[in-house]
Amino acid sequence: MKECTKAFVRRAADVNFTARYFVGDGIDIGGGPDPLSLYAQFFPRLGQVRVWDIGQGDAQFMQGVADDSCDFVHSSHCLEHLVEPQIGLQNWFRILKPGGHLVVVVPDEDLYEQGIFPSTYNPDHKWTFTIAKARSWSPKSRNLLDLVGGLGAAADLRKIECLDATYLYGLPRFDQTLTPVAEAGIELVVRKRPREELQRGGRLPPAGRAISAEELRRLRGF
Repeated sequence: MKECTKAFVRRAADVNFTARYFVGDGIDIGGGPDPLSLYAQFFPRLGQVRVWDIGQGDAQFMQGVADDSCDFVHSSHCLEHLVEPQIGLQNWFRILKPGGHLVVVVPDEDLYEQGIFPSTYNPDHKWTFTIAKARSWSPKSRNLLDLVGGLGAAADLRKIECLDATYLYGLPRFDQTLTPVAEAGIELVVRKRPREELQRGGRLPPAGRAISAEELRRLRGF
């Protein structure tokens, strides 16, 4: 229920979203009902955002979208509707430019489905998600850390967070996303490593240039 809208306040206050993640021209997968572009004024480096929803094709395959073509890829509560989320995530990563960020939000299985699957709150959910569990009550549970691992060496995990700041623990079972504030999800941010970074084995300072004394003074603030 308007999950992208719920997220924009905390994202707009986070310099990573305003200056690093939502930069350039991107694609909003599953964004038709609640598009990221509505909040463009809060993300000053945001360019054009293309919405990809049911009318544009199967989000699992992203057919017609070229490899390495999007500065960023955003998806809020779409991955759980795909037949195979690993394939979907791989294709979302495929269309991302090196150096760009993939930002994905999914329901947390404990906070949203709350011990019952198939879902009683959204019957189209095909999977449940957790950050990492050795054992889950859900027969269709997927660990997000495993899915990120399936993206290969270029996947640079920048953030993974359970979005429970406005979740009310201890209440009887009900869909808390129907409230104006509860997100009940997990947010994942993965950066796509450029080729030279893969070759060097990490995100290291630029080669061949030392920081000057004047630059160092500015950084120190005196």
